[in-house]
Amino acid sequence: MAFGSEFYWFILIGLGAQLVDGALGMAFGLVSSSILLGMGLPPAAVSASVHTAEVFTTGVSGASHAYFRNIDKRLFWRLTVSGAVGGVIGAYVLTRLPGEAIRPFVYLYLLLLSILILLRSFGRFMPKKQIQRVPVLGFFAGLLDASGGGGWGPLATSTLLAGGGKARTTIGTVNAAEFVITLAVSLTFFLTIGLQHLEIVLGLLIGGVLAAPLAAYLVRHVPERVVLTVVGVLVLCISLYHIGAAWLF
Repeated sequence: MAFGSEFYWFILIGLGAQLVDGALGMAFGLVSSSILLGMGLPPAAVSASVHTAEVFTTGVSGASHAYFRNIDKRLFWRLTVSGAVGGVIGAYVLTRLPGEAIRPFVYLYLLLLSILILLRSFGRFMPKKQIQRVPVLGFFAGLLDASGGGGWGPLATSTLLAGGGKARTTIGTVNAAEFVITLAVSLTFFLTIGLQHLEIVLGLLIGGVLAAPLAAYLVRHVPERVVLTVVGVLVLCISLYHIGAAWLF
């Protein structure tokens, strides 16, 4: 099987996206989807390609976080079951309806979360207790993720961190849970539209698998304040970009 020169770019995209995703708990789907959509591919095909690659990248990422003991088992199961249900529903809906109407409002929510995370990173905001309705969060994060090819990390990680979650275990747990959500979403896409764009899938997969162990190592050793600051800035940029794209163009 011969691939063109773009295949190597897909590897680099997967490597960079997974390095950020594994270290900060978000961005693989958002980065990959934004580039693929910019190439003119249809949303359903983009989300299917990204999620197929993520089955493997999230598997390696989750195993790496488990090795470095970055996972909260109770939080993992509370996120995983509801997230998989939301992901399956989102994937099924995307193959039949455009799912962009609610996304600008989700990014307004993320904008608020980014401000809370940045305030927390500078010691100006310390939540009294952690998020209680984790299954509800998991459901909507899975739903958003499947409907747009990226969103599990920004919504789940940002909400948990803004609610007082510890950076290392929050990011590790969200990454590990993403494997189950991604597997459920990918199976739904496979049963509805089949496997498409193999070159893209393999490129993202190879780059992501290479980067996953390094990212898990970084999140264990980088100070929490630094992680919170970087996550806050990243979510701020993501939310502002998508809000602008939705209402200005």
